[in-house]
Amino acid sequence: MAIFGSLEEVKKQVSKEAFQIAFDYLENITDDFLDIKDGECIKEMISEDIFVLKQAYYTKNREDCFFESHKKYIDIQFMVKGEEYMDVCDLDSLEIETNYVEKTDFIKYKGKENATSKLLIRENCLAIFYPSDAHQPCVKVENKELIYKAVIKIPVNLG
Repeated sequence: MAIFGSLEEVKKQVSKEAFQIAFDYLENITDDFLDIKDGECIKEMISEDIFVLKQAYYTKNREDCFFESHKKYIDIQFMVKGEEYMDVCDLDSLEIETNYVEKTDFIKYKGKENATSKLLIRENCLAIFYPSDAHQPCVKVENKELIYKAVIKIPVNLG
């Protein structure tokens, strides 16, 4: 089940050590994060098993986005700057478009689920997606906007 809210509120709800490592990283993000160029995705190890994908991109129209899920990692998607909608729904309600790719831990789905929850994620807020959560990030709020996001990947066995 997805968890979302401000960093401070989510920290009160999730207490496993792997999440604390992630939260410590997020609390110490510096302004140089904003030096990432549009379209870049930079991978950095936070610990032996946990890593972050530092991303910058423009949000899109909902119809240009897609649902995805992962098997090996839990996603913590933290909004460093900007805001976007992240949609979430049950995996069983979608059809697989691209089968699971182990190297990237990625499944892509086609179709749009009507029973979707739309999460508005603003600066300093986050969403945590588990393997059972199909999620669709990158959706614009009103206008297309340059987003800076940290996506922390925690192995399922640590979460």
